[in-house]
Amino acid sequence: PKGVLERLARGMDSPDEVRDFATEVVEGTYRNRREIDELIERHSTNWKINRMSVIDRSILRLAVYELLYLHDIPTSVALDEAIEISKKFGTENSSAFINGILDNVAKEVRG
Repeated sequence: PKGVLERLARGMDSPDEVRDFATEVVEGTYRNRREIDELIERHSTNWKINRMSVIDRSILRLAVYELLYLHDIPTSVALDEAIEISKKFGTENSSAFINGILDNVAKEVRG
């Protein structure tokens, strides 16, 4: 499967498929939150996870989950979607902040 935004933009086969994928990402992110947060903090300069905005932290967590566990989602898709979401819901600086962290995380976990 492709990433969430790409699938929604192109239209998924059924609403159940969208719900199932969203559930998988949210529950998987929650289950693996400790590992995900450690990875994010390791790649964010001078930022603890609890000091990040709720929006940035949530986008980062979901994207890192995709990078770690959803190997059928291309790295570029996971990163591009996170950046696009941050442009829509984050601050003026969110996309650059998220891009920097995710780029470093992707290099570590996907080579």
